[in-house]
Amino acid sequence: MPLSTRISHTRLRVRYAETDASGITHHSAYVPWLEAGRVDWLREAGLSYRDLEREGFNLPVIELHLRYGTATRFDVALVVRTALADLRSRGLRFVYEVVTDEPHARQVANGMSRHVCLQDGRIAKLPEAIRLLAGAETG
Repeated sequence: MPLSTRISHTRLRVRYAETDASGITHHSAYVPWLEAGRVDWLREAGLSYRDLEREGFNLPVIELHLRYGTATRFDVALVVRTALADLRSRGLRFVYEVVTDEPHARQVANGMSRHVCLQDGRIAKLPEAIRLLAGAETG
C-alpha cells in the first residue's frame, strides 16, 4: 500500500530503439521509465531533483524489482504510475505500475525501487523538503 496519496502519471511511447530483434520492448527500457516516473512524482509534489542535487543530495537506487506482465512493441502508448511507498530517515521507496494508455488499461509491468539519501557522497538524512511532502500527505 503506498504511503503517498499522490500518484504521478508519466506518459510515453515505446521507441524503436527500446525494442529487441523480435520487435518486443527490451527489459532494460523499463528502468529509465521508472526514473522518469520518480522525477515526475517529485516535480508534481513541488520538488525538483535538480534542486536537490544543487544542495548536494542524491537518491541513488539501492534496490530495484520489476515484474513483467504483457509484452509491448514499438509506438505503444504507456503510462507509468508512480507513488511513494515508504519513507525512512535516510531513504525512501517508490512503487510503479506501467499500464497501456487506453480506456481499458492493461498492466504491462509493476515494480519498486529503494533509494538511500546521500549528501556530498555520504549517507545522510533525507532533506526536510522530502519529509514534509510525505508528512503533508499522510498527516
